Amino acid sequence: MFLKKSSSQSAVKNIVTLNAYAGKYYQFKDNTFQPFKKLTYNTSNFIASYVSNKDLITTTVYISRSIPEEDIPDIIDIKAYEELGLDQAKDYLISYTESKESGEEREFHIFVAEPDTLDISFLSIKEETKYIDLLAPAPLLYKALYKKEILDDNGTQCFVYFTKFDAFVTLYHNGEFLYSKSIDFSLETIYNKYCELIGEQVEEKEFFNVLEQEGMKTTREGYQENLMKIFGEVFITINDIIIYAKRAFELDRIDQMFIGTAYGPIIGLDDYSQNYLGLQSSEFNFNYHIECEEWYTDQLQFLMLLSAFDYLEDETSIVNLTRYPRPPSFVNRASGQFIISTFAAISVGLAYPLVYLVGSYINDATVYALNIQNDKVSQEASKYKKILAEKKAIITQLDDKIAKLSATYQAKTKTLTSIYDKKINYRLKSGIFHTLAGELDKYDVHVEKMKSDNDVIWLSLVSSEDRKLTELIKYISDNHFQEINQINIELIEKDPESNYYKGLLKVDLK
Repeated sequence: MFLKKSSSQSAVKNIVTLNAYAGKYYQFKDNTFQPFKKLTYNTSNFIASYVSNKDLITTTVYISRSIPEEDIPDIIDIKAYEELGLDQAKDYLISYTESKESGEEREFHIFVAEPDTLDISFLSIKEETKYIDLLAPAPLLYKALYKKEILDDNGTQCFVYFTKFDAFVTLYHNGEFLYSKSIDFSLETIYNKYCELIGEQVEEKEFFNVLEQEGMKTTREGYQENLMKIFGEVFITINDIIIYAKRAFELDRIDQMFIGTAYGPIIGLDDYSQNYLGLQSSEFNFNYHIECEEWYTDQLQFLMLLSAFDYLEDETSIVNLTRYPRPPSFVNRASGQFIISTFAAISVGLAYPLVYLVGSYINDATVYALNIQNDKVSQEASKYKKILAEKKAIITQLDDKIAKLSATYQAKTKTLTSIYDKKINYRLKSGIFHTLAGELDKYDVHVEKMKSDNDVIWLSLVSSEDRKLTELIKYISDNHFQEINQINIELIEKDPESNYYKGLLKVDLK
């Protein structure tokens, strides 16, 4: 089995994984992973959960290798506030992991969460369990697949996972986290979009039964066509993310894509993805060699279990954003130490009255000395609080001045940039139309209508096969991504009279 408990975690007998967003819990006990109905306080349970990608703020920063290791946490906190524009008046949970593929500078992936946001999802659980040992960012759960050698750590993999309330795309390169982004296509959103398309409200249970059991290959009336429309939008969004990632991280290609959902694999979605994106796609459903009672278990539950194994062996193996840590053992708590000391003092006092009396005098003297010391420290603290308040007021004034100057600078910069762009970077539309005409002819796609507005071009396309339209879009995306901001085809449908496929293509030029 994967688990090797360290001596510091010897009291842990079971692992409980929590999906706080869906209210589903699992317990790993006696080498079996099974649903867990009732949460209770039990110190022998190791509690693990995850923070949804939509509740995270992430960024990547670079720090000089000359910076001492002890200064790294403070510098990362400062950079997190600067890079992400965090509210200086608020406290955040900030943690980070270092990339092993850093160059001249050290590269750190920063994960930030707001305490109030975490409390909404996890405070009720904490009240029942009293603690949460591990609260990992969802995009980092995939790391366990590489550490357990379930996936080969060579090349670039893209993971797409749909949960009830979130859907996110995550990229790993050579076994290391690279980038993640949420998309507005959670399973709940997909259900709502389907209802909008058909113009009526269908039973949610019926919809998800069709999605789980028949998927994209369903023969039920209206389902296949509308699901293809919805997932067409999904893959256009994913394609935009992939284009950005390849450009931002200088990736040659994406070697493998894994697609999964909290309810199970969607039949035919891998083939549809592969045809749409041209990437090798597989179900996100791995054989973990862990016995489970259900036919399918949310893969994030398994990933939390694997991450918990890693964390029990090495607490630095994964970012932990928990703000509900396990309380220390009784002898290490202040109250426990107080009770133990009091009991020992009473015992000694009963046996040796004189020793007790002397001890009492010593304690009184110690309390008196500590009270004097406390008064001095309080006065000193008041002094520095006043100084800090004055400095904060000065900083606020300076921030206001900087904001005004920055706004003025930005306005002038935009004006100069606009003038320069109009004089230097004016784009000849005749050249654009000539290029588009050549590529349309190459893929045997014809234009019924064409319209342009500034840097946006709309083309009404006609082709004998829908595949030619998607191949054309992919070709333009791959070969002209430096010249376009976005390419999007609003609709691909078959004309029942002519048997030709029509689509409205929108090209947003840079």
